[in-house]
Amino acid sequence: MIAGYAANPERSSGRQHPEPAPAYRSEYQRDRDRVIHSAAFRRLEYKTQVFVNHEGDLFRTRLTHSIEVAQIARSIARALRLNEDLTEGIALAHDLGHTPFGHAGQDALNACMKDYGGFEHNLQSLRVIDELEERYAEFPGLNLTFETREGILKHCSLKNAETLGKLGRRFIEKLQPSLEAQLTNLADEIAYNSHDVDDGLRSGLIDVEALTEITLFNEQYEIVRTKYPQLAPRRTIHEVVRRLIGCQVIDLVETSLVNLEQANPDSIDAVRHHGDALITFSDNMREKNLELKRFLRTHLYRHYRVHRMSAKAARTVNALFEAYIDDPRLMPMEAQQQLSQLELLNGKDGRARAVADYIAGMTDRYAIAEYERTFNPAI
Repeated sequence: MIAGYAANPERSSGRQHPEPAPAYRSEYQRDRDRVIHSAAFRRLEYKTQVFVNHEGDLFRTRLTHSIEVAQIARSIARALRLNEDLTEGIALAHDLGHTPFGHAGQDALNACMKDYGGFEHNLQSLRVIDELEERYAEFPGLNLTFETREGILKHCSLKNAETLGKLGRRFIEKLQPSLEAQLTNLADEIAYNSHDVDDGLRSGLIDVEALTEITLFNEQYEIVRTKYPQLAPRRTIHEVVRRLIGCQVIDLVETSLVNLEQANPDSIDAVRHHGDALITFSDNMREKNLELKRFLRTHLYRHYRVHRMSAKAARTVNALFEAYIDDPRLMPMEAQQQLSQLELLNGKDGRARAVADYIAGMTDRYAIAEYERTFNPAI
C-alpha cells in the first residue's frame, strides 16, 4: 500500500556486509528489530533528555523520547503512505550516539575531542550501528540497510562526509534523504518540543502563565479550558500536550501532501534529487514552532537549575576524559583492548576516539559512578 515515492525494502541499496534475505519480515523490519535488541538502545533508558535520571522517575529519558518519536513518526508515515518499518527503525536509532547528560555531555566531549576530530552525536550514532555494537559473528555493528543509516545521519560536515562514501554523497551533492528520514527528523522536533513543555511544567521550572504568551501553547490551552473548565490542572496539561502534538502532526501531513502532489515524485531517487525537502510544516506552523523553541531555550534549557546540572556534567566528562587519556588502565579491560587497537591504527587520534567511545556509551548514573570510583579515594 506504500506510495511509489516511499522507500521499498525490495529495492534497498543494501547493507555493508551482504546477508541472505530475512524470512517472514522485510529488510527494514530486520533493521528495526536489531536496533531494539542492541545494548545501545537499552542504555538510552538512563540517558538524559533534559533532566538527569535521578532527578525524577516521570521525566523523559532518551529511551522514552525515542519511543515517542517512533509513535509520532509511524502515524505520519501511514498518513503519507510511506514505509512505516523504515520510519520506526530510524526513529528508534536516531539517538543511539548520545552521550550521558544530554547536550551538556555532548558539548563537553566535543571540546575534549577538539584536537582529535571532534565529537558529534549523529556521527556517533552511525559509529555505534556500524562498528561498536558487537552482536553478530560475521560482521561488526548491526549491519543496517543504507536507508536506515541515511536516516540516522541527519547532519554531517563536508569534511566528514568525504570519509563516508555513498552515505556522505548527499551532503556533498546537496541531495535530500528519503521521505521517511525527512519526516522522522520533524517527528523528533514535535516530540521534544511538546514533551519538554510537559516535563518543564512538571518540574516547576516553567509555568502555565508564562507559556500562555506562546501562540502554539495558548491556542490549545484556551480550547481545553473552554471545553473542560472543571478539569484538574495536571489533566489539563496532559490534554494540552496531546493537542499540541496533534495539531503539529495534522499540519505536517496536510502541508506535505500538497508538496508531494505538486512535486509528483515517482521514486525515492526523484525525492533525493528534488531541490527542497518535501516533508515540511506550513510557514505559519514553522513560525509557531520557532517561538516555542525560543521560549524553551530561554526559560527551560538555560534555567539555572538545568545549567547547574549541565555544569556538573561537563566537569564529570572532562575529568573522565583527561584521566583515561593519561592512564587508559583506569578503563575496563574491554575498553583498553579497543583503545590499543585504535591507537595502533591511528595513533593519538585513535586513543582519543576509543576514550570518547567509552564515555559516550555511558549512562548518566554509570558516568557518575565512574567519576566517584576514579577520583574518590574512599571507594
